Amino acid sequence: MRYFEDLVVGAQTEFGSYDVTREEVLEFARKYDPQPFHLSDEAAAKTHFGRIAASGWHTCAMTMAVIARRVVDDEQAGLGSPGIDELRWLKPVYPGDTLHVRGEIVEKTPSRSKPDIGSFRSRTTVTNQDGVPVLTFVSIVLIRRRPDAQP
Repeated sequence: MRYFEDLVVGAQTEFGSYDVTREEVLEFARKYDPQPFHLSDEAAAKTHFGRIAASGWHTCAMTMAVIARRVVDDEQAGLGSPGIDELRWLKPVYPGDTLHVRGEIVEKTPSRSKPDIGSFRSRTTVTNQDGVPVLTFVSIVLIRRRPDAQP
């Protein structure tokens, strides 16, 4: 189990990858972001995208899928997240792309009011198969402190 005390500022993690499919892009868009450039080749061709592009929110969801699988497999003592900062969609994501997810711990702080938890901030960068960054954000994560390390 990974606890707050095990985290090292500056440590980087390669979370894994995700293959973007046309079927998923269309399904997500129909359900959550039905803008024409996410649903129609013809409509997308008339925009700066040039072809159907994944919703930015879909890109976030695919990223979360990669991170969550890794965190569950690594048995982190995580307690969820109060939110994210600095979310940026840098480049379009297209069907056929492969997303690669990397995180870096940029800060960690023990809770002042709850001695059994801490938090850390992690900068996540998602690149496509060509190494081009397509998404970045900073997440705040709550995590348990090691039971024998609490003040």
